[in-house]
Order: sequence, then C-alpha cells, then structure tokens
Amino acid sequence: MTITEESETRALAFRTIDAATHDLISAAKSVYATPETGFNEYKTAAFVQEQLQALGFVVETGIARTGMKAVLRGSQPGPTIAVIAELDALRVPSHPGADPETGAAHACGHHAQIGSLLGVATALSTPKIKNSLHGNVAFIITPAEEFIEIQNRLALKNAGELEFLSGKQEMIRLGTFYDIDMAMMVHTSAGNGSPALSVGGSTNAHVSHQVRYIGKSAHAGGAPDQGINALQAAMLANSAINAQRETFRESDVVRVHGIISNGGSSVNAIPSEVLYEGRVRAKSVEVIAPIAERIVRCYRAGALAMGASVEVQSVAGYHALRQDPILQNIFVANAELILGRDSIDIVPDSQTNGGSTDMGDLSMIMPVIHPYINSASGVGHGNDYIVNDYDRAVVAPAKIMTATIIEMLANGAQKATETLDKSNPPMTADEYVSVQRGRFTTEVYNPS
Repeated sequence: MTITEESETRALAFRTIDAATHDLISAAKSVYATPETGFNEYKTAAFVQEQLQALGFVVETGIARTGMKAVLRGSQPGPTIAVIAELDALRVPSHPGADPETGAAHACGHHAQIGSLLGVATALSTPKIKNSLHGNVAFIITPAEEFIEIQNRLALKNAGELEFLSGKQEMIRLGTFYDIDMAMMVHTSAGNGSPALSVGGSTNAHVSHQVRYIGKSAHAGGAPDQGINALQAAMLANSAINAQRETFRESDVVRVHGIISNGGSSVNAIPSEVLYEGRVRAKSVEVIAPIAERIVRCYRAGALAMGASVEVQSVAGYHALRQDPILQNIFVANAELILGRDSIDIVPDSQTNGGSTDMGDLSMIMPVIHPYINSASGVGHGNDYIVNDYDRAVVAPAKIMTATIIEMLANGAQKATETLDKSNPPMTADEYVSVQRGRFTTEVYNPS
C-alpha cells in the first residue's frame, strides 16, 4: 500500500465513523443507562453482542462470565491487534446516573469505550479497508476492571466459577489472548483544562487484603468485659496503618486504603466478627511486597491488642502498566491528525499514576497502550464524574485507533512486525498465571 493509498483508506475510515457518529454515541449512552458491576454485566454484554452481530461479526460470549470476543480477519495473514473495551461500572449510589437499586454507576467512563470499539469495528468492516489489512483485529470486551466487591468475587472463586478476580486477568488464564499479539484501548479522563489526549506513563500495581477479625460476642451494656471486640481490633489496626504512612517513600507512589465492610451485627452486642477490606498500591509488585508485610503486621497488632484472632487473605491484584513505545508513537502520529499536536501530552515512562488497571496485567505478556482522552468533568470514581464531550470520548478514539490499526497492518504489517520484534514482555501467559496464583495467600494469627 502506497502512502497515497493508505491516506485514502484512512480518509474512508474517518468518513465511515463520521456517518455512524449518532449511533456510536447512542450506544455509549445506552450502556451508561444500564450500569452493572463486574462479572454481573449481563444486560450490557447482551447489548454489545447485538451491536457486533449487527455488523456481521460472529461473537464468542460468556468468557469470564460476561466477556466476549469477535475477530475481523484481513485479506492477508499477519499479526492480530486487539481493541479492548470494558463493561463494568462502579458503586457510587449518589451519582446522577446510578441504578437506584444497586447503586452502580458509570463514574469511570467505561461506557464510552464501548462506543469507540463499535466505531473501530464499523470502519474496519468496510470491505475496502478490511481487504487492505495484513493481519487481524480482535474486539475483546472485558468484564470487571474495577477491583471491587472482593468478597463476592472470592465466593465465585470458591465456587469454581472463576479463579482470578478481574476480567483481563481471568481472560488471560482462559486463553482469550492466546492468539493476540498486541492490544490498545482509550480511557476517558477529567483533565480539567489539560490537553485533550494523554499518552504514556504507568499505573500502580496493587494487592488486596480481606481481613477477618474474630472476637467474642457479649452484651455491650451488661457484660462488655466478657467480650472481645473485633471492631476495636480493626480500628486499632487502621490506626497502626496510619502511623506507617510517614515511612512510605514518595518515589514509590504508595497508596494504602481500606474500608470496614462488616462492622458488627447489633449495636448492643460486642462485635464478634468484623471484615476489613484493604488495598496496598505502589509502582510495582516488587515494591509492594515489603510495604504489604508492614501492613499485615498492623493487622496482627490490632488482634494482639484486643486478644482477637485475625485471618488475612492476600488477593492477587494488578501489575503496573508498561506502554509499548513503538505502538505509542504510531498512535500519537495518528492522534495528531484528529486532535492536533498541541492537544497531546506525552507522559514519560517514569511517571506513575496512583490508580491501577488490569491493562497492566496484559502488558506483562504483550505490547499495549492505554491512553486517556480528556472528555469528562468532575473527579474519577466520584459522584460528579460525567462524560460531557461524547465526540471526544467516543468518536476521536475510534478514529485514532482505526488509523493506527490501518498503519500497523499495511504493507505486509511491517510496523506491527517491527513492534513485536522489538518488544520484550516480562512474562509468557503461562508464567503470568503462575505468578498470579502465587500471590494468593492466607494466614491466621491468634495471639492466645
């Protein structure tokens, strides 16, 4: 394909997406209107399946409960690039778009990803564009990126319905990515005046703790001395954690936070069982390890002080995000065509975002990019986080990803092949699964 032919193919793709703009934005808003939390996104998954089938795709469904996959095959063999979108919402009951029964709300903008993915699928399905591709494009829709409702997910794990607690983690284990060579997605953000697109940088890794304190129930008024207060044990542990904060190095981007998800059953009874859910984040799994051990000591300290016992279950969380430089550069070049160079912020690899994503896990086994498009107002995960520029949130990413794929898979997929030749993922998929399994541990501490 000559430069002129590639330019014409790209222009056709842009016209196709422009013609579908109303439908793409409508699809994103439909997902917004039916928010569901991770591994429960049955309505959302059914809607996305219908949209892909309407484009002529054969859709593999029920992957990791609600995930799905469809593949577009080019006219010539070559690498396979995945476009990823996430199905799930958060629990933010006070959000204006929250489900009144469940409290689920799209306070992170995943619904916009669905519209963008459908835009890429629409453009690349055009026969002229599809026939120009030396390789394939997989559309992978993943559940459960938000690492929440851990107790419920552990119940699914114990029932044998899943092993890992996020969508991409579980799909890696199930082999969904076995035929994928690289992947991309675009996430919304609330930049509050920053450039339209942020590309590069990393995210925090994390580990979660399910901490169960076991004390002894007694009448809170008549015989409190006969009880062992599990809630006080958890509160003392939380105070001990707070005392550790001055020891965290700023360069490690440490974040430690938690909630008491069960604080007792009755106000007039000494709480005999309390569940604390904690999380430790830092810039890598390796950095987390010694910090997490300090936090576990705090859990033990609360139990020791009150004479309670404590069970600490460590749950394998996310890895830090590694963004591929070649894929990123090609993406940026195509983004300039849509947004202009002054609207793009290139973030250095050394800069770590305090949040986390399971795209980091995928980046352990293949080249990926995970840019952010500034299209919302408010604070991420807050009740004021609203996507208010759908052209930027849905249409622009669809065009940029489509143009990037066309360039990557043109001319015998030369640039995709170069990307693969120069990439050096730290793990194979099998090694990743083994590492994740080793991050699940349980210990019981009984000071008596």
